[in-house]
Amino acid sequence: MNWQAALANPRARIIVALDVPTREAALILVRALSPHPGLFKIGLQLYTAAGPDVIRAIRDLGGRIFLDLKLHDIPNTVARAVDSASSLDVEMLTIHLSGGRAMIEAAVQATKSEMRLLGVTVLTSANETTLRETGINSTIEEQVLRLARLGMDAGIGGIVASAQEAKTLRRAFGDSLAIVTPGIRPNGLDAGDQKRITTPVAALEAGADYLVVGRPITAATEPRAALDRIVAGLIV
Repeated sequence: MNWQAALANPRARIIVALDVPTREAALILVRALSPHPGLFKIGLQLYTAAGPDVIRAIRDLGGRIFLDLKLHDIPNTVARAVDSASSLDVEMLTIHLSGGRAMIEAAVQATKSEMRLLGVTVLTSANETTLRETGINSTIEEQVLRLARLGMDAGIGGIVASAQEAKTLRRAFGDSLAIVTPGIRPNGLDAGDQKRITTPVAALEAGADYLVVGRPITAATEPRAALDRIVAGLIV
């Protein structure tokens, strides 16, 4: 997948997070939002409930898949999981960069086809108190940059980080990496369990390439209309 080609199409920048409990609920949303040139994100909740079959079902409907499993385990286990994901024809897959260089390199070596391997830095539900609780004395920005450098040195295909750190990542790496930003909330919407949130426009201005949007679309009475409003706000 040519991630830079997507930058010309605001709609293709939106990754819709299918954070729903069942295969049926996911397919209802995909049908309601299709055709959608962006990706549909399958995370731990949906993948645990429905397994690889839901990936195939969404692809049969024409959907493109971002498999957000945030893999973090011993290098061999992660490599095998990455290999399995590659065979499902997903376009993006996440690993935790805090797993260390050996794990990241094993994951990169196991990546096949056109799948882009993304490294998760610091979750948008975390703040500096969270870092202190886990023994990390750096600031959020310092930790994101440290993990991003580790991932890029090991051959990662892109970074998952809050839009609040996107400017720092752009200064450090220029246009050499794709930046995917969760924690996107249009103005006026509740932050939920997210701590480092940003509006869609602010995220793009900060340097994000892709915006992961879940509840503002999927919990809306009319999901397609909600998606259309977000896209309209990105068009200058």
